[in-house]
Amino acid sequence: MSDTSAADTNGAANGAGDGAQPQAPQIRVLGQYIKDLSFENPNAPGGFSNQSPQINVAVDVRVPGQKDSDYEVELRLTADAKVDGNQVFLVELVYGAVFRLENIPEQGLQPVLLIECPRILFPFARRVIADMTRDGGFPPLMIDPIDFAALYRQRLEQAQAEKQAAEESGAPAADA
Repeated sequence: MSDTSAADTNGAANGAGDGAQPQAPQIRVLGQYIKDLSFENPNAPGGFSNQSPQINVAVDVRVPGQKDSDYEVELRLTADAKVDGNQVFLVELVYGAVFRLENIPEQGLQPVLLIECPRILFPFARRVIADMTRDGGFPPLMIDPIDFAALYRQRLEQAQAEKQAAEESGAPAADA
């Protein structure tokens, strides 16, 4: 009899006794797609040289839409290659997906959307960029892995700095 009551106590302590177990967070990709893609090779065939171009890569993540628990996330990548200031190629890609997020607390929603979702999309977007540069006549551009957590922290710091600057510039006007 003591064994039965101990099992009942443990079951209740684990949340199993009341039938309400917390649901695990879920991230599901409902669909992914190229939303916008541009490749410019303005100096072809003269742009093919033996010199290695200076390549600048820019990354941005946006969350333009939401419907219930479904969120659209866009990973924007731009690769700009130049030799001696002359454009060799320019690739611009907006790679999007619709994610269904379930059982994610409100305070965890933004980090999931801006860190985890782009982390899932990145390998696919990277392949598109590599294929596009290869098809344009250049060696495939394999973009280095991106630390989306660091980008998220930078975004938060920038927003905080802008908010602080706005408050400081607004303070004298309020006193006047």
